[in-house]
Amino acid sequence: MTGESRTIELSAKDLPLHCPTAETALWCSHPRVFLDVTATGSVLCPYCGTQYRLKPGEVIKKHG
Repeated sequence: MTGESRTIELSAKDLPLHCPTAETALWCSHPRVFLDVTATGSVLCPYCGTQYRLKPGEVIKKHG
């Protein structure tokens, strides 16, 4: 890991969210963990510190 944190903005179509994402290079990845960004609009990966946040105005459709 580089030690620098980063923030990634997501849209509803990017869910469900997992880190690392498909764009992450294999050499710097960690075990895949699914993260719930829907509760607060923002979540921090416990492994690498990447912050994921929903883009302003994004609406998450509930199932059921």
